[in-house]
Amino acid sequence: MRMDRLISVNLMLPAIRLGLVPSRGRLPILMYHSISAEPEPHLGHYFKLNTPPELFANHLRLLKEQGFTTVGLKEAAALATGETPASDKPAVVITFDDGFKDFLEYAWPALQIHGFTASMFLPTRFIGKQTLSFKGKPCLTWDEVRDLRRKGISFGSHTASHPELPTLSWTEIESELRESRDAMQTELNETVDEFCHPYAFPHVRRDYVEGLEQRLSAIGYTSGVTTRLGRVKRGDRPLVMPRLPANSSDDLPLLSAKLAGAYDWLGTHQTLWKRLRSSMPSSTPARSN
Repeated sequence: MRMDRLISVNLMLPAIRLGLVPSRGRLPILMYHSISAEPEPHLGHYFKLNTPPELFANHLRLLKEQGFTTVGLKEAAALATGETPASDKPAVVITFDDGFKDFLEYAWPALQIHGFTASMFLPTRFIGKQTLSFKGKPCLTWDEVRDLRRKGISFGSHTASHPELPTLSWTEIESELRESRDAMQTELNETVDEFCHPYAFPHVRRDYVEGLEQRLSAIGYTSGVTTRLGRVKRGDRPLVMPRLPANSSDDLPLLSAKLAGAYDWLGTHQTLWKRLRSSMPSSTPARSN
C-alpha cells in the first residue's frame, strides 16, 4: 500500500476541502524530468523520473479543467519575497530537469495544445552542437534549445556537470554555477538568472543553504528551485524554492491532491527525516575551500 497517496488523497484532501487545513496563498511548482514510458522498476514511486506521454497529456488536461494557468519562476519568487500577493486564480509552474530531448517530441506539443509554458534546467556539459546523452538518454542540442526559447520556453542552469553539490568545495560549487550560466548566456544571448539544484537538497543544513544562496546571488541568479517538498508561500527563500515531484506514479487523483496542498504534509516528514540523517556521523558537509 502506498502510504503517501493514501494519506494525501483520502485524508488531507478532504480536510482541505472542509476547511480544516489551510491551503490558500501557495503556488505549486511541478517537477518533471523525462517524458517517457520507459519502466523504472528499480525506483520507488517518489523517485521515478519518467512520465509516459499519455499520462503527461492527462496531467495537462487536468490542469486546464481546474482552471490553472502557467507562470514562471520570477512570479514564484515574487510571491516568496512578498513583492506580489498570492492570487485567488489557480496558477502553476511547470519545470523539467536535465534537458532531455523527449521534451521536444512529447512535452512541447502537449503544452502548446493547452497554451501552457514551462521552464527547463540544463546540465550544460551535456548540451552540445550535436546530440549528447545524460543518464543514458539523449539531450537537446543548443539549436533546439534556442528554438524552444524563441517559442516561449524558459531555460535555467542545472549546473555544468550535474554533481552532488554538497560533496564539493565552495570553489568547485562556484565553478559549476558560473560555468553553466556563462555557457547558457553565450548560447542564448540573454541573461540567465534561474537555477535548479541537482539531486537531493539538504535544506536542513543552514550553513550550506546560506552559503549557496550567497554564491548564487553574487553570480547573478535571482530565483531557484530544489527537491524540497511543498508549494511556494510568502516567506520562502526565492533561490531555493520547494517543488512537487510528478512522474509515472502520479495518477490524476494524486496530482489533484498535490496541487491542492494535500501533499505538503510530506514536506514536514521530509524535514524531520533529513534532520535526523544530518545528525549522523556519515553526513558529508561541503568542503571549505
